[in-house]
Amino acid sequence: MITAILIDDEQDALESLAWEINRFIPEIKIVDTFTNPTEAVSAINYLKPDCVFLDIEMPEMDGFQLLSQLKYREFDLIITTAYDNYAIQAFKESAIDYLLKPIDTDDLVKVAQKIKINKDNTTLGSELQKMFAKMYHKGDLDKKIALPLQGKTVFIRVSDVYYCKSDGNYTTVFTKDKKDYLLSKKLKDTELLFDCKTMIRVHQSYLVNSNYITEYVKNEGYYLVLENGKSIPVSRANRTRLQHIIESL
Repeated sequence: MITAILIDDEQDALESLAWEINRFIPEIKIVDTFTNPTEAVSAINYLKPDCVFLDIEMPEMDGFQLLSQLKYREFDLIITTAYDNYAIQAFKESAIDYLLKPIDTDDLVKVAQKIKINKDNTTLGSELQKMFAKMYHKGDLDKKIALPLQGKTVFIRVSDVYYCKSDGNYTTVFTKDKKDYLLSKKLKDTELLFDCKTMIRVHQSYLVNSNYITEYVKNEGYYLVLENGKSIPVSRANRTRLQHIIESL
């Protein structure tokens, strides 16, 4: 028996998928279903299912954010979505398959066969583990992060980012290719998103990639100059810490 958890923010879609599985895939036992991704994280960690059917387009927490919060990842991931777009490309390497809504029964049967083979060979979750190993065990500059934007998630490398600037509850990420990404996050939450020593807080409104600092000016006000010519102010509270960081570069 293959155990499964289903996650979709749309109740109708969740019920439809559960009905398809119960009706046509008897070898899959649904142990729980969730419209709330936060509750799903706790359930996956506790129940340790063989597979997870995950909708990637969810307003509260998208699929990638959900995966990043999991402690238990030894399951096969199946993406369910109505959109065959950027997100599918991002997840292809980590999912054993993806199902476009409305989900076809024949596709479900094929997925069940893949999961059974992986379970028999004790390789459940191998693709998911590879993805996280690739993204989180490289150096800071090679590290990829997921930027949750309105209606989509964009994946960029830390090395692509010059600096971040906050404006209240929003933060803009400024990149080398001059694409600016507006996040509905405070700067402190954006800093946690990067979670690396490369990005340093130099002001209550600025987070800077230390690899692109070319000057630290201390007369006529304290500020940094980046490779792109941008001047970034340094607050009094961050000067001592910044000096230690610069000396270690």
